[in-house]
Amino acid sequence: MDKLNAMQAFARVVETGTFTKAAESMDLPKAAVTRLIQSLEEHLKVKLLNRTTRRVSVTPDGAAYYERVVRLLSDIEELEGSVSTARAAPRGRIRVDVASSVARVLLIPALPEFYARHPDIQIDLGVSDRPVDLISDNVDCVVRGGEITDQSLVARRVGSLSFGCAASPDYLRRHGVPQHPLDLESDNHRVVSYFSARTGKHYPFDFSKNGQRYEIYGRYQISVNDSNAFITAGLTGLGVIQAPYFSLKPLVDSGELQSFLCDWETDPLPIYVVYPPNRHLGTKLRVFVDWVAELFERHSQWQRQLEAQCGASRAAEQVVQAAARAQAATLTEAAPSPGPDARPVTVG
Repeated sequence: MDKLNAMQAFARVVETGTFTKAAESMDLPKAAVTRLIQSLEEHLKVKLLNRTTRRVSVTPDGAAYYERVVRLLSDIEELEGSVSTARAAPRGRIRVDVASSVARVLLIPALPEFYARHPDIQIDLGVSDRPVDLISDNVDCVVRGGEITDQSLVARRVGSLSFGCAASPDYLRRHGVPQHPLDLESDNHRVVSYFSARTGKHYPFDFSKNGQRYEIYGRYQISVNDSNAFITAGLTGLGVIQAPYFSLKPLVDSGELQSFLCDWETDPLPIYVVYPPNRHLGTKLRVFVDWVAELFERHSQWQRQLEAQCGASRAAEQVVQAAARAQAATLTEAAPSPGPDARPVTVG
């Protein structure tokens, strides 16, 4: 019996709750995992698991053994990571889960840079706005937005996201540029709504300035639960979107979207890298997490650039409006005054 493999198999069965999921996470046949567990129980002369047709539960002896096994496996990984060659060139596979827009705009385009630093790390990247179960899905870490409510998870804050409003130039030509958040609740405007894939809840747009705060749901013709689809709906002219600056900046730079209401702030969304408490943050995972933190630091710079760009556009627009008002005033002053016998002309 390979005792280390048997302990790893036992830990995965406890964490996933089934032999099938444990076997899938280890890339082993189910029969091989079953044999490893049976051999381990025979070696220890203790029943570790209660097996039913639907689920596997851990016995009291198995629970105590699991706690020791998890610590031992973590110590082994730490020992391997402490070897100088491993520290200089971390290697191995990590399973990561991120939101769709983060993967498309931020993470995947920057991966060549990561692999230039760490060519021996292999990433299994899950891309979805749906939350995953870190334990049963055998995920090493996830990049999540919002406060972490599950206190059993370990989280490192790597940044925060601020949001801006934008729409396609075609939409703004048809509906006008909103000048105030409340304009988005008028009959003239439509928003692209976003709802939670897990709960179905629709999220409002939020705005704050000088003590004023608004949560705007607006009228929508389409609501989506995927961040890439959300951006695409905005590009198509289906309505106004409020999205993270890292998603908006390349599209504003290219002219595909136009930003507005830049003098209003949004609630910052904290971003965390989260991993299970029984998952040791080994060298290969640590360098990945550090790199993700770098990416979000760059995002904060993009955010400042877009805010400045939006502010410059707004200032230019105000100059144009002021010039138009001045020209209109000049024309009014230059126009001849009507004579005393002049009468309004009625047509029809």
